[in-house]
Order: sequence, then structure tokens, then C-alpha cells
Amino acid sequence: MTTIATQFGIKAALEQLGISELNEGTSTGTNSFSSGAILESYSPVDGQLIAKVKTTSAADYEKVMQAATEAFQSFRLIPAPQRGEIVRQLGEKLRQNKEALGKLVSYEMGKSLQEGYGEVQEMIDICDFAVGLSRQLHGLTMHSERPNHRMYEQYHSLGVVGIISAFNFPVAVWSWNAALALVCGDVCVWKPSEKTPLCGIACQNILAKVLEENKLPEGISCLINGDYKLGELLTKDSRIPLISATGSTRMGKIVAQTVAARLGKTLLELGGNNAIIVTPDADIKMTVIGAVFGAVGTAGQRCTSTRRLIIHDSIYDKVAAALVAAYQQLRIGNPLDEKNHVGPLIDFDAVDKYNKALEKAVTEGAKILVDGAVLSGSGYESGCYVQPAIVEADNAFEIVQQETFAPVLYLLKYSGTVENAIAIQNNVAQGLSSAIMTNNLREAELFLSASGSDCGIANVNIGTSGAEIGGAFGGEKETGGGRESGSDAWKVYMRRQTNTINYGSTLPLAQGIKFDL
Repeated sequence: MTTIATQFGIKAALEQLGISELNEGTSTGTNSFSSGAILESYSPVDGQLIAKVKTTSAADYEKVMQAATEAFQSFRLIPAPQRGEIVRQLGEKLRQNKEALGKLVSYEMGKSLQEGYGEVQEMIDICDFAVGLSRQLHGLTMHSERPNHRMYEQYHSLGVVGIISAFNFPVAVWSWNAALALVCGDVCVWKPSEKTPLCGIACQNILAKVLEENKLPEGISCLINGDYKLGELLTKDSRIPLISATGSTRMGKIVAQTVAARLGKTLLELGGNNAIIVTPDADIKMTVIGAVFGAVGTAGQRCTSTRRLIIHDSIYDKVAAALVAAYQQLRIGNPLDEKNHVGPLIDFDAVDKYNKALEKAVTEGAKILVDGAVLSGSGYESGCYVQPAIVEADNAFEIVQQETFAPVLYLLKYSGTVENAIAIQNNVAQGLSSAIMTNNLREAELFLSASGSDCGIANVNIGTSGAEIGGAFGGEKETGGGRESGSDAWKVYMRRQTNTINYGSTLPLAQGIKFDL
């Protein structure tokens, strides 16, 4: 173990989570092993090898699907509140392993330790939500137009849910899907990002222990590790009625087309190009806090990260100066050290995209207010640490229309009324998260109205990042239209059925049709 890993207890965390130097995979649980090629997981914190994982071969995948489909046949028959008890126990295990799993998330992905712990807390919260939900999987009753008839609708378990998750939230997004799917009576096959495979193994180990203690089939929760080719197996597999995929818009379009070709269902959480509108009535201090965290949290690698700040021209200089001053106070470095605000990008490919985005902005005529740079020297040996940048730009710039998955914040001016700012905000292909900073009630209500933000998430006087699990999470347009987590997002994991019961002695037909024999 490296100095950083030793100093911050990474080895002990790995041991607690059941991760060894060579992990032979946990394809369907703790007793099944993968036989594919070796996948090495390196930490962006210090560039060191953490552990190796055996990936899932095509033959392994078939075994996984057999185990999952068989497990579904029995699991769906367990009463929903009893399935909720399984999820409750998962939540308890996560509480016991919060520190260890949070450290692993921070070390393997690179987000700050506070955010690593926060991600595990989010898993615990969704388990709590799902436990209550297990007693509320309700339908509706309707009045029939025919006498002596009763109509109602109910929801049944859907089947195998395929989960494809991204590196930036290597554990929470899985839990959003798995906790709800399990109380709905579904079983899960999860392909975590190949950039964070150990986080996937850790979660599988935790849930597998719960299943084992309850004498339930290990196929209820399945893990497959590998590259995009495994994702293709999932999306093409007609045994999987629902694919939940989190990632880029490019990836989502491929998944959507492939699953639609077999008339399957998709839940897509894709790119975001999120903006905060800052009006003349905004609280500047609150604005700076929300914008800075939104832009640099997780090193700008959240789908809800703040990419654009749309500022009224009357306060533009004041807001820009406050932001520049705040950026001078950012501490960049080892994310396991809680004194630091910003950790590394995930890998060299992410660093390259960061550099190209800044180059593109300058080429298009942008003005750099806070220079970006790849950091080097002591503490930055991995080569993945970058300086968060602030760029004065125009919404018409091509680079501003794209999602820059890095800590680059674009400042845009607007003049006139808030309607002009809303038009700028909505004039991008993505529609995930949005916010307005204002103490003007009219502006706030307009922003939330039908003619306001076109995003799935619209906030007032908070930033674009940091959604709670109680509300449905997701966005519109090229963000994919999916909804996860809270509210009634559970319905996507179930199949809906309308029932009509005739308790009379005659058979009247609907719409008054006569068919006498």
C-alpha cells in the first residue's frame, strides 16, 4: 500500500469490504467467480494500483442470467413488506460499513471524503425510503360503466432489471435502482463502470451477505464487470425487460435504440448542462456558495454540476469578482484529506477532455477569468489534478452547448427581464438540473412555471447539485427522460395491470354494445 493508502486506512477498508489483491469477481454472489480477462483498478488520488478484478466472460454472463431469472421466479412471490425487510437489513449493513465504503469511493473514484461518506448516506436513505415504500405499492380503483362490475389496477414485479452505472457515483446510483427494484420484487444484474469496479464488488459483497443470512438465492443480486461489450449483452437481452443506464448522452442513445428494437423499457439518466440564473435580486453570498460547490464538487464530474452561470449585466462584475476571489481559496489535493475541497479527475482521458474544452473556449473567443491547468509536483503525482477554471463566454459558443465533464464554469451575461435568462438557460440540448437565485417572488414563480425552466429539476435559491432522494431524479430532452429515486419512480420497476371483475349474473358489454345469442 502507498503512503496515502496506509495513512488513511484504505487497506483496512478493503479488508472490511471483502476485497483482496486479486478479486475473482462475484458474478452472482460470494460463491461464484468470473473467468474473463484481468481489469486493473488504479486510484486517481495517487496513481497507484489498488487491486485487480477478473472480468465477466460471455459464458459467465449466461450463468448470471440463468441465476437471475431463476431467482426471480421465487423472489417475486415473497410479500412486498418482507422484501422491504431485506432492504432494511441492507441499510443496516451500509451503516456498519459507511466509513469503509466511503473511503473506497473516495480513493477509487477521487471525490472528496465528505462526498464519499455522503454517497453512502444516500444509499442508506434510499433503503429507508424503499422500506416504507414496500407497504405502499398501491394501485387505483375505478367505477365501471357496467352494473355489478368493479375495476381496479395493480402493479406486479417486472423481472430482471439491468443496471449500467457511471464512475462518478459508483455506489449511490446502483442503490437508487436496486433498493426500489428489490421491494418491487425484481432481481438485478449490475454492470458498474470499469473505472470503479471495486466499489461494485464491495456493494455486491454487502448485499450478498444479507441474502445469505436470509437464505435467499444469490441470483437476486448479480454483478458483472467489464467494458462496454458487457453493456451490449445487457441491452440486447430480451430476458431483461428494463435497462436503467446512467452515463453520457452518446451512450444513452445507443442503449435506447438497442432496447427499443426489442420493445424493452429504458430508464435513462444522461448528460446535463446545468445553469444557475442570477438576477439583480439575488443574495450574492448564497449565489457564490451554490455556484462554487456546484461547479467544483466532485471536480465537476456530477451530472448535476453547474456548467453555466447566467448573470444579469447589472451585477455581472460584482458576481464575477466574488467568484474569482472564492476560487483563490479552493484547496486542491488528496480527497481523503478533509481539508481539501477538490480532488482529481477520474483519469487521463478526463484530463485531456478538460484541456480540449479550455482550448476550444479560447478558440471561440472566450475570456479566461481563472486559468485552468494540470497540476504537478508533490501531491499531484497521479497527473489527474486540475485547477478549476472560470471562463467568460457566450451561450452561442459550441463548447458552452456541450457538457464539459470537468471543473469549468462558463459565465454568461443577460440583460432585461428574467424571461431572457430563462431563454438562454433552455437553449441547450440537455435538460437535467437548473436553479435561479432571486428574492423576487415573481421571478421565482415564473422560473417554476410552464414557461420557465424546461429541466427535470428546478430549484430556487439553492444550486443545481445535491438532490434529495425523496423527489424523483431525472431530466428531459437529451438527459433521457428517466426518473429514479423518490416520489413514484418505483412504477417503472413494475408492470401495470388493469382488472375488471363481474360479480353479477349477466354479461353486459362496454359502450352499451348488444351481442345477443
